[in-house]
Amino acid sequence: MRIFVSLLCGAIFGAGLYISGMIDPQKVLGFLDIWAIADGGWDPSLAFVMGGGLIVAIPFFQFAKNRDNALCGGKMGLPTNRRIDRKLIVGGLLFGTGWGLVGYCPGPAISALAFGQTDTIIFVAAMLVGMVICRVSRLT
Repeated sequence: MRIFVSLLCGAIFGAGLYISGMIDPQKVLGFLDIWAIADGGWDPSLAFVMGGGLIVAIPFFQFAKNRDNALCGGKMGLPTNRRIDRKLIVGGLLFGTGWGLVGYCPGPAISALAFGQTDTIIFVAAMLVGMVICRVSRLT
């Protein structure tokens, strides 16, 4: 049941990314280009997608934070660390820089792999290499 629910949630998330256009890097870059506001070229649609995601997610998080076990079994794994440290800041800067340069973040990039575009494949490969480097650097 857990695998089915996970697959269903992932499919709904991927479909939502596709329908909203968030797997199109140009759409994302159109939102991130705040200098385009002056000439009317800014695309605010990503803000509506994020707002819609929050409207759906917040009630579920409120429900989940008071539970010890997930509905499909297993422990709840909600984050508890609220510290703002060097790792968080550097990670946020790397994430934001990559998102701003390329127009992809991990979820939409993985969804966009279904279309087999070379730039998406290169991005995901580079992301995976970065994840491996981060993991290996923690071990030393």
